[in-house]
Amino acid sequence: MITISDLPTVNATLNTISAIFLTTGFFMIRRRKTVAHRNCMIAAFVVSGLFLTSYLIYHYHAGSTPFEGSGWIHTIYFAVLIPHIILAALILPLALITLYFALRKQFIKHRRIARWTLPIWLYVSVTGIIVYWMLYHL
Repeated sequence: MITISDLPTVNATLNTISAIFLTTGFFMIRRRKTVAHRNCMIAAFVVSGLFLTSYLIYHYHAGSTPFEGSGWIHTIYFAVLIPHIILAALILPLALITLYFALRKQFIKHRRIARWTLPIWLYVSVTGIIVYWMLYHL
């Protein structure tokens, strides 16, 4: 059974899976495999939704986790964390708009915003894993 204390690891795993789907989806569209691209991106969206739900549940019950590191690693932690938080706030509306245009088959608009959404979403997923690692494994 999963407990509240397991959720940070679950969240990091979900971020990893999301990053894999995003990357695979990108390579699928570059190869013009649109069905595979669509499936990967929907899967990334669903997994990210599960992450967000798990993240909110964890922080509702556990509060915030202070970073215990000091010195230069403390500076690196905040250099990763601050843009992660800012971009994480932007990614949900960007992802929703990008998905909306794709589902409406407005592919010119979809492509235009996806060029911004994908790198931001990947950045947030990967830095989420880094923040987890720094908080729980340093």
